[in-house]
Amino acid sequence: MSELTAARSLAGRPVVTLGGDVVAQIKDTVFDGPAGRVTGFTLSGRGLLAGPLKQSLPWSAVHSVGHDAVMIRGREVLAEPAAVVARGEAAHGRVVGAKVLTDAGTEVGTVLDLVVEAGVSGRVVGFRIAAHETPKSGSRRRRRKVFVPRGETLAVSGQALVIPADATRFVADDLAGFAAQIDAFHATGETP
Repeated sequence: MSELTAARSLAGRPVVTLGGDVVAQIKDTVFDGPAGRVTGFTLSGRGLLAGPLKQSLPWSAVHSVGHDAVMIRGREVLAEPAAVVARGEAAHGRVVGAKVLTDAGTEVGTVLDLVVEAGVSGRVVGFRIAAHETPKSGSRRRRRKVFVPRGETLAVSGQALVIPADATRFVADDLAGFAAQIDAFHATGETP
């Protein structure tokens, strides 16, 4: 599995061409729930007083996502906002802040962030949630922030995110341990 990154950590990252020109910075990440992928980014200009740009960055135009910048081949890959925002479920509501329900009907928490496979796939592999109770048995902590894998039965609206009940057995407290939990979850037969 590629390196994992939290979608919120991408906000403010510069968008840099392969030639070294800084053309924008990431404003927001746009998520297509049914597809389980990031469709792209809305952009803002660089600097303290810079506002939103009238261009967006489709994920298909991303060369790579690194620790310090999002790389693109050149400025020409930037597109109209509709190329990113008007695609499918991405146009309907936000995932961050939505309730998290299992496919068995149990409410387990609230979405805090998306976990994206870095590199070039744009695949959302899980979510960081504020859990109502610790989903994993044996722990005594309540109301903690955990990472939970995304499953095949994912449904998302502006109000709720539905995950497989089995996904709650594969939580992690940090991104470093989350990759192993995703692999273990997929070994049970779930595929995103």
